[in-house]
Amino acid sequence: MKSHIVVAGAGIVGLATAVELSSRGHRVTVIDKEPRIADHQTGNNSGVIHSGLYYQPGSLKATMSVNGAASMTRFAQEHGVAHDICGKLVVATRENQLPALRELQRRGDANGVPCRLIDPAEAREYEPHVASVAALRVETTGVVDYRGVCDALRAMVEASGGEVILDSEIVGIDARADSVTVTTRRGEVRGDGFINCTGLHSDRVARLAGFDSDVRIIPFRGEYFEVRPEEADLVRGLIYPVPDPAFPFLGVHFTRMTDGSVHAGPNAIFALAREGYSWTNVNVRDLLESAQWPGLWRLGRRFWRTGIDEVLRSLSRKRILSSLRELVPELSDQSLVPTHSGVRAQALRRDGSLVDDFYFETAHRQVHVLNAPSPAATAALEIAKRIADEIELQDL
Repeated sequence: MKSHIVVAGAGIVGLATAVELSSRGHRVTVIDKEPRIADHQTGNNSGVIHSGLYYQPGSLKATMSVNGAASMTRFAQEHGVAHDICGKLVVATRENQLPALRELQRRGDANGVPCRLIDPAEAREYEPHVASVAALRVETTGVVDYRGVCDALRAMVEASGGEVILDSEIVGIDARADSVTVTTRRGEVRGDGFINCTGLHSDRVARLAGFDSDVRIIPFRGEYFEVRPEEADLVRGLIYPVPDPAFPFLGVHFTRMTDGSVHAGPNAIFALAREGYSWTNVNVRDLLESAQWPGLWRLGRRFWRTGIDEVLRSLSRKRILSSLRELVPELSDQSLVPTHSGVRAQALRRDGSLVDDFYFETAHRQVHVLNAPSPAATAALEIAKRIADEIELQDL
């Protein structure tokens, strides 16, 4: 046995990292404050296996998403996790969106993503009810049951002799020259190294360990709807709009889930708590921390119009239905039923710039994952390799 590594966070990145470390001979303890695994970003996302289409060529998101689409699909196949690589359409509904669609194809080509521009007639062969002036067909996009993936990862951790300790909020971290001691509300765990994969609370956990980064987590809620079963056949797979290149979210879209239901969304609005899954979830501490971060105000000055639009869409089902009808005009007035929400942990710099890539920082015996929003679930097995490499470089 090499070293004992403590991993904070039992989402998909934390569990994948624990499996990777176990496969390299390390003993692993995973700690999470919730009573079940995958309870936040992982368990409330759209379930999509992303192809790597959208991301800056050469970035970690690009390379890890492309490789992750393959490794996550393979993992689901090997472990019997529900999945469907159905492909998707990115749809231009207006002529002025065509340059952005072509740029998206260029990125896809540069990233090694199999994608091609198709005309409206061919788009309707894939999605008979879609409206378009052109579309980008992407073959390697699909859906997977990420909770099922996490169940399989947890079983692998435990089968290798590791532990997954739940319902144990971390309240202190003592990083010393020869060890790291993690104190939870239920006791202490001492290890040779510490890895922070706590998502929405990753900057706070880093500060508990004596590590202060120049980024802060700002929560953005994404609200989803389900298309009523009687209209679900209007969507066969995944249908996305052409995204705004200045904004890190992909726009409201349709996703046919592994159980056959069709989800629509999400929007993207500033959440009033780090675990703010509705307008009524308000946390004063979280709000104050966000308000005191100068980057949030600088971001707001740049995107205030977009922010107002997103809030209005949250408050008005007609507005979100209008956005979705640009893609599938036949949706009825009664087609949408509210379902779950997710919260994206987005790292924001002091100058107001969004951290656009996966972002890691290290200290002695520590690795902190400080930005791992979408497509982190897709790329989790690849991110895990990077984290394991980082901790092993420290020669614990």
